[in-house]
Amino acid sequence: MKPVDLRSDTVTQPTPAMRLAMLAAPLGDDVFGDNPSVLLLQERIAALTGKQAALFMPTGTQSNLCALMAHCQRGDEYLVGQNAHTYRYEGGGAAVLGSIQPQPLPQDAQGQMSLADLAAAIKPDDAHFARTRLLALENTWNGLRMSMEYLQQAAEFARQRGLAVHLDGARVMNAAVDQAVALGGDAFTELRAITDLFDSVSVCFSKGLGAPVGSALCGSHELIQKAHRCRKMLGGGMRQSGVLAAAALHALDHHVHQLARDHVLAKRLADGVRGLPGLSVCSAQTNIVFVDVAGGRGPALLEHLKRDNVLATGVSSLRFVTHLDVDEAGIDRAMASVRSFVETAGADALAPARSGGPY
Repeated sequence: MKPVDLRSDTVTQPTPAMRLAMLAAPLGDDVFGDNPSVLLLQERIAALTGKQAALFMPTGTQSNLCALMAHCQRGDEYLVGQNAHTYRYEGGGAAVLGSIQPQPLPQDAQGQMSLADLAAAIKPDDAHFARTRLLALENTWNGLRMSMEYLQQAAEFARQRGLAVHLDGARVMNAAVDQAVALGGDAFTELRAITDLFDSVSVCFSKGLGAPVGSALCGSHELIQKAHRCRKMLGGGMRQSGVLAAAALHALDHHVHQLARDHVLAKRLADGVRGLPGLSVCSAQTNIVFVDVAGGRGPALLEHLKRDNVLATGVSSLRFVTHLDVDEAGIDRAMASVRSFVETAGADALAPARSGGPY
C-alpha cells in the first residue's frame, strides 16, 4: 500500500504536468545570466511580491542566509525569534558564515515577539555592542498565519528604529491563501499585502507548491546584487537550472490555489482525532497539525503509524503536514491508525505544550 507521507510538504513528487514543463524548459547558463527560464521566474516572483528583483536559490536556507548577509555586515546582529527557522534550524549559518550575531527573543504561541522585548534588545551605538541592523520574522509559524496587525506593527517598529525587515516566507503562499479565504479575496493580492511590509522576502517553491527544488529571495536591486555575490560564495550557482525554474513557474501557475485544499485536509485530520483520550490537538490554520501525546507515548504512536504505512514526525508532540500528494483517503487512513492506537494502547493525560519544530 502506498505510504501516507505526512512528515512534511517537502516530500511531494513533481506532477506529470510539471515534469513536462521541466522537459520543455528553454535553458541557458544561469551563472552567465542567460537562462531564460530562471530569468522569467525571477521576474515573475519579484512582481508577485512587489519587489524590484529576485534571485533563484537552490534552498530556503541559502535564500535566508543570503538575505541576512546582504542586509548585515560582520559584527552586525539581527533580532529573531528563539524558535525561528533562521536561528534554530539553519545550522548557525549567519554566525558561522556571515559573522552576524543572532539576538534570539522569546515568542508567544503565534510566534510573535513582543515589541517591548524587541525595543530592549536593540543595542546602543557603542563599540561594546554588535550593531543591530535587521528584524527577521516568519510566516506561517508552525502552520499559523501571523496577523496582519502584528506584521504591520513589527515592521513599523523596526523602520522607526532604522532596522530593515526580512520575512522567512517558506510558507507565505499558505498564509496568503488562508488570508484570502478568510477575507473572500484573491491569494496573490493577499500575498502582496504581506510582502509589501518587508524589505526582503524568501519564498519557497518546494514545500506546499510541490516543486522539487528551489526558493527565491526578493528585494531591491541593490539587495539582490549583494545577495548574488553571497550566493556565489555559498556555491549556489546552478548553471542549467531552468529545468528547476520551470517547475517553480508551473507551481505558481497551477498549485497556489490548491493550497486551500491542503488546509481543508489538515482540518479534517485535526477534527478526526480531536477528543481522543490522551491526545491534545492543535489545529493550525493552514496545512500543519500538531498532536501532543500523553505519557511519553509519542514514539510508540509513530511506530504504530509506520506499521500502518502512515508517516509523521515528532516525539511527544507529533507533526502532520498535508500537501499536494495527500488526499481524503490518505487522511482517513491516518485518522483510523491514530484511533486504533488509542483503542489498543490508551492514554489518559494531556501531553506537555509543544515547541516549534523544523521544516
